Amino acid sequence: MSYMSDNAGKALEPFGTLLGYAPGGVPAYSSDYHTASDIEYPKRTSYRSYYDGIYMGYKWQCVEFARRWIYINKGYIFDDVAMAYDIFELRTVRDVKANTLLPLNAFSNGSQRHPEAGCLLIWKEGGEFEDTGHVAVVTEVTPGYVRIAEQNVGHGRWAAGCDYARELNAVVTEEGEYWITCSYGDAEILGWMIQTDDSRFAEPTVTPDPQLSCINSRRVDNPAAKKKSWLNIANRDEAAFVKAMGGHYLTNQPSEQDRYLVLSRTTQQLLEHASNELHGLFMHATEYVLSDDALLAKFNLPGAVLPKIRQSWDNRLNEVITSRFDFALTQQGLKVYEYNCDSASCYMEAGKVQGKWLNHFGATEGENGGKDLFADLVRAWKKSHAKGLVHILRDDDPEEVYHALFMQDAIRAAGLRSKIIEGLDGLSWDAKDKIIDAAGEPVQWVWKTWAWETALDQIRDELEVTGQQPEVYEPGRKLDKPLQLSDVLFHKQVMVFEPLWSLIPSNKAILPVLWSLFPNHPLLLNASFELTDELTASGYVAKPIVGRCGANISLFNKDSELIESTVGGFGEQDKVYQQFFQLPQLDGFYTQISTFMSAGVYSGSGMRVSESRVIDKDSDCLALQFISDKQFLAGS
Repeated sequence: MSYMSDNAGKALEPFGTLLGYAPGGVPAYSSDYHTASDIEYPKRTSYRSYYDGIYMGYKWQCVEFARRWIYINKGYIFDDVAMAYDIFELRTVRDVKANTLLPLNAFSNGSQRHPEAGCLLIWKEGGEFEDTGHVAVVTEVTPGYVRIAEQNVGHGRWAAGCDYARELNAVVTEEGEYWITCSYGDAEILGWMIQTDDSRFAEPTVTPDPQLSCINSRRVDNPAAKKKSWLNIANRDEAAFVKAMGGHYLTNQPSEQDRYLVLSRTTQQLLEHASNELHGLFMHATEYVLSDDALLAKFNLPGAVLPKIRQSWDNRLNEVITSRFDFALTQQGLKVYEYNCDSASCYMEAGKVQGKWLNHFGATEGENGGKDLFADLVRAWKKSHAKGLVHILRDDDPEEVYHALFMQDAIRAAGLRSKIIEGLDGLSWDAKDKIIDAAGEPVQWVWKTWAWETALDQIRDELEVTGQQPEVYEPGRKLDKPLQLSDVLFHKQVMVFEPLWSLIPSNKAILPVLWSLFPNHPLLLNASFELTDELTASGYVAKPIVGRCGANISLFNKDSELIESTVGGFGEQDKVYQQFFQLPQLDGFYTQISTFMSAGVYSGSGMRVSESRVIDKDSDCLALQFISDKQFLAGS
């Protein structure tokens, strides 16, 4: 959670210092990350907190403390959450030993059901708690105050003899309502969570109208607008997009030029929450894979690059700029297909083009699904460690041309210089075995549209030719052959976005790992390294563990009959098997939702459609707009 100042005047203690013991003998620690020891915490994984082998959270944040406290004292845990305030939406906890779910109810601040010792107090996002909210454990309740135990609020020791960190004023009204005020004037308490099956006075568990999970199609009736240009070709990225599309079009389908899609505000909130939660799950699974050699072997990565992948994970966990989730949304639920962390595409379509399309054609009754994406990318670059000049490496594919130009605008807006390099044009070794560009400037920071797998193939070929199997691959000048992509991306003085560790969550081998770690999670599809009876009975999809743009995918129905398959260059890859969950069909097109992340946080959404059940590189984008639930149901 966020770093908090101590307004009580307590001396700040270094990271990991014991601050006090909460009831049950549960210790709370300082989370002053500025003082964390590089020796004691040499890498990112050192900050992961486990108790009895169960993951509790990130040392020493508020969620970690709350989960650890209720597990030690009560034997149950709550699900992983993206932000502390998300706990207020949970309605179950899991009894770890019995492996059963227990009811959890939320009571708003001011409820007639009073808090009780051992319940969780939840803060809203904003103010002192920035974007995350906060959670604490209530240790004592009186008519005039509550006492709480917590982490990551100030970093001072608790008062001698006290089993709590703070005392908050409370008032009980004549009607029996219990109100708590926070000692931070700009922080707002949502309420408290109690494990109970008595739901009187509890916040209702909202069951959305199933119709709100539909995708609606709209058409614009503006013949004059169709004849006018609407992208500004004075902007290089828009000119490249027009060239790639053969005109001012968002879709290649003539019949679809006037169509756009709408989703409800409820679905928008679901997508945001699901994307943030899934990012956390994929990161947890990545950590799990990198700590298990046998499991990591299933990802078919050259052994010589594994130390570099682990180093990348330890040093650059938070340095992903772009990533994209692909979802199927039906009235049966929202399911994720996969996570594209390695050079995810369609950012310009969602972050710029669809907004211009909606404005040009007058479809402005709602909110453009990608309205925040560009600004969020700029913030992601500002927060990155990139300094000075960023080299953008791309192929000559038309989509990569405009994608690179769009990203260059975001990099420039973040205050960084950049150059676009087609292929490896102008790059070379200098006399000190560094990589330089045609102007002699060193290549130190790289953002790429190339897939990491392209560089891995070059490494595989090189090691096969030489017969060498080094423990760690290190590129170097080779007099008998020109500079390769692998030489640039694996050079020890070059930092690449997206980081090398993004190979793990982008590999489809992560899908069975996720299912094993989070079985029956409502956002996941059953997946396995082997074809199981359960998958055969449900229908399944065979996917290569490494692939791009929907290549070499085969879909089978419940009778194991091949429904559809795609071709490509990844047919020799090992496969995983995933439950068949068909995209919804709308106006004759299968329709997929993509959510776009900036630095691992939800930033926007877009839609892709195809007459095929498999979305691939030739599938079209359609403009997406979010509208109010009332508008959505009225137009259904």
